[in-house]
Amino acid sequence: MSITSVLVVAPHPDDETLGCGGALLRHIAEGNQVHWLIMSTLSQEIGFSQERIESRYKEIEKVAKSYKFSSVKQADFTTTRLDTYPKSALIEVVSEVVNRIEPEIVYLPYRNDVHSDHAKVFDAVASCTKSFRYPSIKQVRAYETLSETEFSINPEDSGFRPNLWVDISDYLDKKIEIMKMYKGELGEHPFPRSEEAIKALATIRGIVAGVESAESFMSLKEIL
Repeated sequence: MSITSVLVVAPHPDDETLGCGGALLRHIAEGNQVHWLIMSTLSQEIGFSQERIESRYKEIEKVAKSYKFSSVKQADFTTTRLDTYPKSALIEVVSEVVNRIEPEIVYLPYRNDVHSDHAKVFDAVASCTKSFRYPSIKQVRAYETLSETEFSINPEDSGFRPNLWVDISDYLDKKIEIMKMYKGELGEHPFPRSEEAIKALATIRGIVAGVESAESFMSLKEIL
């Protein structure tokens, strides 16, 4: 059996866990190689202390080890400022990773999330899914991110409409355990990034799929 290469692209560390942490854990448990591309980093220029920047690097290392990712790359674009960089700069980073690892499956954030960083990352990744330039890619899946996807109020957006569900019943507890490694990112209910919210969304998606817990995706491309 051939090993499937999977790439998850996260605008910020924690998006990968909130959006598809269970699916990633399942991929790894099934013997697939999962690679993590983080498109932003903290910076003193926007108010983060050097101590916080260093602690975030440690969190990323801890999270990567917990997932057992095959590789991790973090771009040096400043978080919350991705819309200030040329699109070509973001594409260059994504393209390098895609060419290097040749993923078959790519996970990316939903285009209409309320956070502008997510839209910029989606556009950059979408540019790197052309079959004639990146023939390894057979599936492209958009994930939903708690505190971003559900807060979009764009009247022209039809909303996140999943057409793919992944059973993560065996991986939900581990997903939450990993999410807790991100200092200050989880809050108390009814904060949208809370343990209760993660479980609630997994339950709702699971009900649709007929399983205990699930993550849902918009399958944007599939080549058989």
